[in-house]
Amino acid sequence: MKLRFAPSPTGSLHVGNARLAVANYLFARRHNAPLLLRMDDTDANRGRKEHEDSIRRDLKWLGIEWDEEARQSERTARYTEVVEKLKASGRLYPCFESELELRIKREQRLRAGKPPLYDRGMLNMTDEQRARAEANGKVPYWRFRLSDGSKHWNDLVMGESSVKLTAVSDPVLVRTDGSILYTLASIIDDLDMGVTHIVRGEDHMTNTGVQLDIAEALGAAPDRFTFAHLPLLLGEGGEKLSKRKGAMALSTLRHDGLEPLPLMEYLARLGTSQDLVLEPREALVAGYDFTHVSRSPARFDMNQLLALNRRALHAMTFEQARPLLPEGSTPAFWEAVRGNIDLGTEIPHWWEVAHGTIAPIPQPGEADFLRQAASLLPPEPWNDQSWKAWTTALSEATGRKGKALFLPLRLALTGEDAGPELAKLLPLIGRNRTESRLQEAAALSE
Repeated sequence: MKLRFAPSPTGSLHVGNARLAVANYLFARRHNAPLLLRMDDTDANRGRKEHEDSIRRDLKWLGIEWDEEARQSERTARYTEVVEKLKASGRLYPCFESELELRIKREQRLRAGKPPLYDRGMLNMTDEQRARAEANGKVPYWRFRLSDGSKHWNDLVMGESSVKLTAVSDPVLVRTDGSILYTLASIIDDLDMGVTHIVRGEDHMTNTGVQLDIAEALGAAPDRFTFAHLPLLLGEGGEKLSKRKGAMALSTLRHDGLEPLPLMEYLARLGTSQDLVLEPREALVAGYDFTHVSRSPARFDMNQLLALNRRALHAMTFEQARPLLPEGSTPAFWEAVRGNIDLGTEIPHWWEVAHGTIAPIPQPGEADFLRQAASLLPPEPWNDQSWKAWTTALSEATGRKGKALFLPLRLALTGEDAGPELAKLLPLIGRNRTESRLQEAAALSE
């Protein structure tokens, strides 16, 4: 068994193609099979080296490892060899119609009540006709003549599947400049590189029928590949995700402070009835099975992902969280703030609250209360009982209770109306900083 993840480096990875990367990775690891990372970079106009680098970086951050790597742009000689073989066998034939001519043909077929398929008008062109076209400056592109009948396979997700080839236009496989398209390059690579299982999106179902026909034309057995087509992943509004629109890019999620393991589990569980339980990677590998995947499209719900990410952060020990924490952080700091962290990017803010500076917030009418609070601060050293001792004395002196007592203090000390328990945060802030913030807030509140 061998699997491959073959992204096109025309943009950043978004959660749709990351889901496919996760599926290939988990399935390969469960079966102790190698995983190939192949850059399908035949689109020279849109492909970029920086996108390749970004894809590798995102995959490594997500925790996906691969055993081999290849790039299609380094295999042009092999593609040329196969193209010549298909030409010689008559399966590739030259076409000279322009886009305008093809559009007119499609419109005529539609008006006649026929499907807008290519009519194979160039298939029976004579050598003389071809020579005349080329003498007039026309350069051919090449179509693959599909077989009659259908291609069938037992899909690991979709079950018994088939594509009726007579309902598909003969695909263009070679452009006028001699470069080949994904449909041909991909199947040549899969055959040459020993890929056995192809896991990709449901939008490739028709491609699968076409590529099976191409593979057989190249001498492959009908059962050479096993396929698993995952249903499309939709956005929260039901729209199709697209990397061209920057939909949920992994780089964005990473920079926003999302943790990789919750994201991997979420993508692995999407479209299944399995619960999100925050499993370690080894458990995800051991339990990954395509039989759990529904055949219906799945929706990416950011709220579910954030909830899982929150659980992951809250469960982290200090040692596990250390890479996320500012230099100088202590177990006491992490214990104080971790219950209120949804994303890793929030941590520096609470570090500033505990050890740095905050912008004081005016609280009209609270100046006298805040000054009295400063005057009643207990002496140091402080511990997790200091907050209770201080607020009890303040309540007795002012008669305040509940929100009227606690909210002005929280606003003055943290600049926020909610957050970590002040009983744990107060010793980190310290007496001098606490008194200074109370006095500043009082002055602004007059």
